[in-house]
Parts: sequence; C-alpha cells; structure tokens
Amino acid sequence: MTDDMHVSAGNSSEPQLTLPDTAVPKDPEKYLSEIPDYDDNFTIEMIIQKILKEDKQYDLSKIISAYEFAAKAHEGQKRSSGQDYIIHPLAVAYILLELGMDTDTICAALLHDVVEDTPATLDDLKKRFGQDVAMLVDGVTKLSKIPIFSREEQQAENIRKILLAMSQDIRVMIIKLCDRLHNMRTLKYRPHDKQRNTALETMNIYAPIAHRLGIMAIKEELQDLAFHYLDPYAYSEIEHILENKKEEREAFIESIKKRINQRFMNEEFSEPPQIDGRVKSIYSIYRKIFISHKNIDEIYDKYAVRIIVNTVAECYNVLGLIHDMFRPLPNRFKDYISTPKSNMYQSLHTTVLGKEGIPFEVQIRTWDMHETAEYGIAAHWKYKEGIQGKDKMEQRLAWVRQVIEAQQTSDDVEEIVRIIKTDLDPEDIVVMTPKGMSVSLPVNSTVIDFAYRIHTEIGHKTTGAKVDGRIVPLDYKLQTGQICEIITSKDPEKGPNRAWLNIVQTNEARSKIRSWFKKERREENIAEGKAELEREFKRHRINLQESEYTAFLEDDFKRHNCETLEDFYASIGYGGILLSKIIPRLKDKYEKMNISELVPTSSSLIKAKTNGKSSIILDQIDDIAVKFSQCCNPLPGDDIVGFITRGHGISVHTVNCTNYKAAMQRGIPEELSRWCDIQWSENSSSQLQTSFEVTAIDRLGLVYDISAALMEARVPIIHSSSRVLKNGNALFESTIIISNTEQLKNLFEKIRKIKGVISVDRSAI
Repeated sequence: MTDDMHVSAGNSSEPQLTLPDTAVPKDPEKYLSEIPDYDDNFTIEMIIQKILKEDKQYDLSKIISAYEFAAKAHEGQKRSSGQDYIIHPLAVAYILLELGMDTDTICAALLHDVVEDTPATLDDLKKRFGQDVAMLVDGVTKLSKIPIFSREEQQAENIRKILLAMSQDIRVMIIKLCDRLHNMRTLKYRPHDKQRNTALETMNIYAPIAHRLGIMAIKEELQDLAFHYLDPYAYSEIEHILENKKEEREAFIESIKKRINQRFMNEEFSEPPQIDGRVKSIYSIYRKIFISHKNIDEIYDKYAVRIIVNTVAECYNVLGLIHDMFRPLPNRFKDYISTPKSNMYQSLHTTVLGKEGIPFEVQIRTWDMHETAEYGIAAHWKYKEGIQGKDKMEQRLAWVRQVIEAQQTSDDVEEIVRIIKTDLDPEDIVVMTPKGMSVSLPVNSTVIDFAYRIHTEIGHKTTGAKVDGRIVPLDYKLQTGQICEIITSKDPEKGPNRAWLNIVQTNEARSKIRSWFKKERREENIAEGKAELEREFKRHRINLQESEYTAFLEDDFKRHNCETLEDFYASIGYGGILLSKIIPRLKDKYEKMNISELVPTSSSLIKAKTNGKSSIILDQIDDIAVKFSQCCNPLPGDDIVGFITRGHGISVHTVNCTNYKAAMQRGIPEELSRWCDIQWSENSSSQLQTSFEVTAIDRLGLVYDISAALMEARVPIIHSSSRVLKNGNALFESTIIISNTEQLKNLFEKIRKIKGVISVDRSAI
C-alpha cells in the first residue's frame, strides 16, 4: 500500500472486484456534467473536458474504461486528506494531459496504483488494456517481495527498478514524476516525519531527474514544494520578500516588455516575437543566496524576460537589439544554442542593466526550443505519438544507462541514489576539447572526469592535462569555457591509479575505474581489500579470528552479491563496497555478540587524575565500545562521567547532564555503581557532533547571517532548521561537527554579535 493511502473502517478485508471490459463501448457524454469549483478535487469530467479541447486524438473509450477499473479497484480506500483515493490517479492523469502525453500514458496514470494497492494484477491490466499499459504500470509499481535491510536500500532498489523500466520506455519516469508532483502538492496531510523524508527524497532524486529530462515546470515546482518542507522559515522569508515587492516587480517587468516591444516594431520578423516576464523560483533564489553567499538584491537574474521567435537567425538578431538597448553585464552571456545543456535545453542568456539600474536576465529562444525547455522529453508526445528518431532518443537517455552501470560496478544498491544526487545536479559546466567539441560535466568535475567522459581508454591512459595551454594537476577542477587537453601514455599496460577514486567527482568516471580494477587486478584487489577490512576491524575494536570472518559477514555477502570471502575482499579493494557505510552496522552486530566482554575489568585502564581521583582515560580504552550521549553532547573540555551500559559499552555524559543529576538524586545503589569517573586524554583530537539553538528577534536575513557565521568558522553543518516562536521571536537550531568546547565558545561569541540575537545555547541532538 502506498504511503498516502489507508483503507477506511469496515473495509479491512480484500475487496472482491468486478472489473469492466474495455471491449464494451463507453459513452463519454454521461460524464460531461458541469465541472464544479474544486480544490484538488479532480474528476473524470475534468479529464474528458480537457481531452475534448485538445487538437490531439485520444482513445476516450479506453481512458474511461481505465478510470472505471481504477475507481472500482480503489473503492473504499482513502487518502490521508480523507478524500477518496481515486482523486490521486485522476490528478496524475490530468497533469500528464497538460504535458500532452498519449492515451496509454493517461490510462497507466489512472491505473498506476492498482497493482500495488489492490487485488488487481498485471495480467488483468494486460488483458483489458494491452501490453504497453501493463508495462508502464509495472514500471512505476514499487518492489515489495525482495530481501531488504533498510529503508534506504528499499528506496534505492525502487529507483533502480524505475530507471531500468525507463531505459525501455521514458514514459515510466514521466508518470512517476507527475505522481510525485501530486503527492508533494498534498503533502500537508502527512505526518511531520513523512513530510521531511518525502521532501528530501524529492529534492535529491526526483527534481534532478526532472531536470535531466528537461521538464522545467515540474522540476521547479518539485524543488519549491520540497524546500517549503525542508526549511519552511527560509521559504517564507524569501516568499515574504517577493510578495512585498510584487507590485514593484510587475511594474518593472511590464516597463521592460513595453520598451522591447516598441523597439521590435521597427524591425522585421517572420512573426511578431512573444515577450514574457517572470521571476526565478523561490528555491532558485535560495540556492543563489546560500551557495554564493549573496544578498537577494545582488542576484542579477531574479527578474527575467523571455523572447520567443521563429528561427535561430532571429535569436541572434534579437540578442544584438537587446545589447543595443541595454548595457550588458560582463561575463553574463551564455550561448546554449551552439552548446546545448546536457538535457538538450537551448536558449541565449544575457544579463543586462536597465535605466533603473536594476539588472535582469533576457532569454531568447525559438518556439521549438521553448517546447523542449518547458516540456523536455515529454515534448515529443505533445503533437505526435511516440518518439521519432531513435538515435536522438538514445542520446538523451544515455545518462540512464550510465547511472545503472555505475551502480552495478559498486556492489552497493544505495550507490544509485548518490549518483542521482551528484551527477544529475542542475548546475553543469561546459568544457571544450582542443578540436572545439563541447563536453558537459557536473560542477567541480576534474580533468580525470573530463578524460573519461571523452572515452574510457583515454581516461585509463591519462598521465596529465593542460587547461588553456597550462599544465595542471589531475585533481584540477574545471570551469565553464576552459579548453582541456588530456595527455595520455603510449604504454599499452597503463591503467588508472587507485587513488583516482578519491579524486573524481562523476560516478561515470568512478564506475569505469572500478571496472578496470575489477577486471584487471583481482589478486591486488583481494590483498588491498583484506588489509583495509582488517585495519577497520582493529580501529573499531572488532576482534575476530580470520576463520570467523565468513560467518560474521554472511549477511553482507548477500547484500553485495558476493559468493565468497575473496569476492568480498575484491569488492572492497576496487571500491565496490564502502567500508565506511557497513562498519557501523558490523560494529553493532559484534557488540551484541559479545555483551559480556564490554564491561571494563582491566586495571590498566585506571589512571590518576590531577586531583588524585581514579578515572578511565578515553583514548586508553581498547576493548570497550565508547559512545557519546545525545542528551548532553559532551565535547573535549567538558567535565565528563561514564555510564557502563548493558551490552553497549560506556556512554559518556557531562557532569551537568540532567540524566546524570537525576540518577544521583535517585540514589539507587545498583544504578550508582555503574557510573564511573572518566576523563579526556591530554591530546584529544575528537571531532564530535553537538547541537545548539539560537533565539533571536525575527527579521529578514537572520538565517543567512547565522549560516554565514558557520561557514566563516569552517564548521561542518549536519542539519539546520528554523521556525517562528509563539512570542514572535525566531528559533534557529543546528547540529554541527566541532572539536572542543573552546572552538564552540568562539563560535557562540561570533553568533552573539549578530544583530537581534538574544541567546545561544547548546541543546540535545
């Protein structure tokens, strides 16, 4: 059953379905009653009304049959909002109609949850609606009967299944994106933890995929909705700024459009250009503020004017006219017509300065480019059935194959999620080869990434690189507009360096390096993997005989498709298994197996403090698990005590911890005997998490100022959030990585100097 559905009371048993047969003609007129005003109450009448207004031909009888099938299958099921569940597939179908998708896609949208949530089967769908509809529904149906170890792995396997289906038919992902869009629009009805998890998944996975498919309208709405749940305070802050200046903004854009129109009246065009104005999405503005550390007034392209013409020649003519009318800002011109983005987006972008002194962006494109920019790959279905031109289709979906291949080389199902989060980032750079070929790469890509993007063998044989004629190191990060020349070895035995796995940014390059080592260096991989595993076991005090490894790692063999211990070693050696991900789980497993060994008994652990009191020195504890409690977040410099837990080693607390003080007040002898004096070593170099909260007078820019202070202090941020308190003040909460109390004290001093800050205090994680 999907996350956003439950069965109403009295309907707990499986419903017996009597499903309609599509061979019986359906009369659409009976559904064409007057469409009422609605708030997310989609109906079949709305679908039919929209179909009848379209120029495109649809099989209305088939679509109505799909609706009746779905309505019967979902009868009695409710969404979290309390609405009948059928509202959701109707909404998804309506969004797909707006994208201009075909009959089978609309039918699949209406039926996309019946296999997952009802007794209906794929065979039922195949018999009634055909192979294509059944295949599309199967593609978007979540996996349920597979051995899964965690929620993250379940998510990764579902994404992998969708991508595999998408590589056969792109409509699978278009349906899934519209499904996610409607779920995000109605996310307010879900519990708070579900809201955050869904929003995070949307931001990290579905928005990047929508970007790569070029469906900008869906991408931007997904990002804005996810941002609203992930940081509601920052969202409302930007929304408030934009709303306050709405009339001023609209007047400015209208004045620019009017001036451009007047100038164009004196020019010859095949047809009058269309001129539109817009403001960047809320999340786009946030990215500019956060990543570039800018004030909102410093964002040059938050206002944009779009000019649509008929031909490419007219695009460049319009560019000349715009630069004649307004002063262009230096280094703010981008030609995506001659060098399209990786998602085939094409336009001319230039940022100019109006007479009012306000910068704004001008986008110039043809109507064909506009269709691609708005609908992306879905534009192929806008006016015709299917995709014409297999080669072009394969070119646009090459990244799907690369993502799947990269995950397969890693032996880690969760790799697929990390690939989407990094390689499909909306920010790309375009680097040129010496022969003038453009290569699109994610931001921060190195010359090694560039070499592997050109050709696998060039990547393997890379020995150096020149950027703009200058020799650069292999970890040099490329920038848009640079010319990169790869220097290769003529040695046929030359291969990649294992250290490159820590240098490359793209998963395409990482996958190819892993594949080479997997194929060419098995014995070396086994030795390297075994040594790395033993180092990690020793570091985390997992004391096992080598003969015990196979039994201890049995679950991980299955998880990473390894048959033997040597396969497991080899996978670690070539980078397919990341020990940093599995060690915490292995350590927990080991501790549960060896509970009796976790209570300290060795007198060698006892050392006198300067005050003469006996205590345990943290760094000298070799055979005991040590955990830092989240109730008080102890840091080097705090006075601390230890609590000997049952089966989980020593839990470290501060002497001011409320739990410690409460235990002392209770005075239970058995409990008191488990508290012990401990102290930090003299040269402690721990990096620990701690949380703090800032109370301040609510104002615009507060979150930005606090974030800037954290960035300036070079403090890694694990999490941050903000909200408005009932008394009108603002509360900012954050979890960070810190070395000691001295560093935290200096950070708090900086934050206290920020305008409006009332207090800064440590808190529980």
